[in-house]
Amino acid sequence: MFTGIVRKTARIASISKHGAGAVLKVENPWAAALEAGKSIAVSGACLTVISANEREISFDLSAETIEGTIFSSAAPGESVNLEGALKVGDDLSGHFVTGHVDGMGRVVSIETEREFARLAVEAPEGLLAYLVPKGSVAVNGVSLTIARLDGSIFEIAVIPETLRRTNLGSLRPGDSVNLEGDLLGKYVYRYLQLEGSGGQGPGRLSLDRIEEMGY
Repeated sequence: MFTGIVRKTARIASISKHGAGAVLKVENPWAAALEAGKSIAVSGACLTVISANEREISFDLSAETIEGTIFSSAAPGESVNLEGALKVGDDLSGHFVTGHVDGMGRVVSIETEREFARLAVEAPEGLLAYLVPKGSVAVNGVSLTIARLDGSIFEIAVIPETLRRTNLGSLRPGDSVNLEGDLLGKYVYRYLQLEGSGGQGPGRLSLDRIEEMGY
């Protein structure tokens, strides 16, 4: 479990094919060896450290991870966001992020407003049910708030601190980004799906009923 508050950024050192998957190596910004088995969110994807030294951290990428994330087209030299797993008692400054990427979005536009930026991203159809205005979304592992939603495109306002501490400041129109919808929203949506289909949900609320109520 993560919070979407990126602690470090690092450059990709290499991505090499390994069996059906690949091995991803990134520069180690902590300059200390990390324990094998540790979970780290790498641009929003929860990956397990397989080895590390003071210079590099290595991760296994499954075929599914490669296919469903930006690692399908990532290249050495590109910047990735890094966040260690949440510990019991840690401050939850962002929102609950699992590191299970729901899909890839495409950057539509980036408008600068002095030191701020407004980022527009087109989301895949399967993710739209989890996006709501003023709701949370993780973009490349960064916890952000949706400022505006228009069809499949959502906009977020990015503050200067986030631009400095993450790789969002280097994005360009056409770039792919990892997206993860809000965890709580997923469970609510699943509950309503079951209710709406006469399934196993415990209450009487359904998607049709919500529409009837004007929501």
